[in-house]
Amino acid sequence: MNYILAAEEQVSTGNPILNISIFVLFIVATMTIVVRATRQTSQKGSDFYTGGASFTGWQNGLAISGDYLSAAAFLGVTGAIALSGYDGFLYSVAFLIALLVAMVLVAEPLRNTGKFTMADVLSFRLNQKPVRMAAAISTLSISLFYLIAQMAGAGGLVALLLGINGKAAQAIVVAIVGVLMIVYVLVGGMKGTTYVQMIKAVLLVGGSIIITILTFVAVKGGFNAVLEAAVANHPKGDAILDPGLKYGKNTLTKLDFISLGLALVFGTSGLPHVLMRFYTVPTAKEARRSIVWTTAIVAVFFLMTVIMGYGAAALVGADQIANAPGGANSAVLLLSSKVGGTIFMACISAVAFATILAVVAGLAITASASVAHDIYNSVLRDGKASEEEQVRVSRITVVVIGILAIVMGIGAMGQNIAFLVALAFGIAAAANLPTILYSLYWKKFNTTGALFSIYGGLLTSIILIIFSPAVSGAKTAMLPNMDFAWFPLTNPSIIAIPVGFLMGIIGTYLGKPDNFPLKRAEMEVRSLTGVGVEKAVQH
Repeated sequence: MNYILAAEEQVSTGNPILNISIFVLFIVATMTIVVRATRQTSQKGSDFYTGGASFTGWQNGLAISGDYLSAAAFLGVTGAIALSGYDGFLYSVAFLIALLVAMVLVAEPLRNTGKFTMADVLSFRLNQKPVRMAAAISTLSISLFYLIAQMAGAGGLVALLLGINGKAAQAIVVAIVGVLMIVYVLVGGMKGTTYVQMIKAVLLVGGSIIITILTFVAVKGGFNAVLEAAVANHPKGDAILDPGLKYGKNTLTKLDFISLGLALVFGTSGLPHVLMRFYTVPTAKEARRSIVWTTAIVAVFFLMTVIMGYGAAALVGADQIANAPGGANSAVLLLSSKVGGTIFMACISAVAFATILAVVAGLAITASASVAHDIYNSVLRDGKASEEEQVRVSRITVVVIGILAIVMGIGAMGQNIAFLVALAFGIAAAANLPTILYSLYWKKFNTTGALFSIYGGLLTSIILIIFSPAVSGAKTAMLPNMDFAWFPLTNPSIIAIPVGFLMGIIGTYLGKPDNFPLKRAEMEVRSLTGVGVEKAVQH
């Protein structure tokens, strides 16, 4: 059949000079936007952290989509579907459902209660210092794991475009991405970063629509034709349409499947960089509109990842994807070259590169806000630091976070970035989500419960990840030549999430009740009605 013959041909990655030229043009264009946004950004913390809460619902919806649709979504998920079929599709379903969970349980109450960071909510009716410190440590841990995934994706992306396999060259690419991230955040703050994320969301969804249409044209049919072509060209045949190709081998892989699903579905509601986006709108109504826009955009995108993933299997081939520089992460780029040519691939690659830059900038903003606002101001300075001081500390933190992300991103090169992001989701679900839900909805919850919940979920997740096949003892591990794994699952969520919830309950009953009844009542009224939040945001 024609599509099988086409898939056997070598897919070109284009002209490296053309690819880099388009990259540079995109970087110059987005940097110009960031610089223009800087002229409207003061040294006030509200401007640097939340863009002055000046964005409308649809603008913030686009920005949340840009933040949420990371390199894992565009590169990793399509690659997972191309190689593993139905089991890779789990990512698409779980990422979308996760957004609905966040909308129902967390989004509006969190925005109504907080000001700049997640710790504002967690410490609202509890003892400020210990809870803010715990929340900041959790935020930094999650942000670093997420940054590692984006950096690894950047290395694989540019390696594909330049046709390089050497780790040294990919490491240089990761370093360049880290430097660009630092510049974006230092220059533009949240306002500049938000504009970049809005542009990126439009380009990402638009590019995906074009790839989807061209895929239908290439197979000369609709979705059924894409599936038939994928089955005919995949080494596993019909198995890619059924569950179990990757996670159905034995009881352990099935448990890993469940663990991964739990991480993805519940993790979004605890991701600091996504939750922080709800503080960039002026009212609770706009926060709700943000989620409506985000859900619509993300739903359309993840439906297209299924078509692009199976399309890559049909037109490129699983073997060629697996052997390409960047591995599974190269699937959608190879598909774009196949259906649209080298110039189209270069443009899609620039969009993917922008995806990485926008997400890492958002993560850096979140981590720096947590250090400056929660640790420096609230813990070390007893809330007496000026906003100018906080912004200065935040900028220093961005540089430090950037350097750490570069070093750790180099160590994670070659890993599937959807898998790496799932680890960040797992930590967020275990450490942050139980504490957020207990703070918002459980009157008896106290400071001891919050500390038990955050540290219990965080430490359990990290310890199980370190001693899992994701780090050592497997060919696909970060340290394949070492073996100190004793935890059999690659994702810890099936254990860590229940531990986080259970530790919150144990800590609450072991600790003394907090003597803040008025604060508790104020939090309940504010989270449910939004009364008083506009004044809090303005100040």
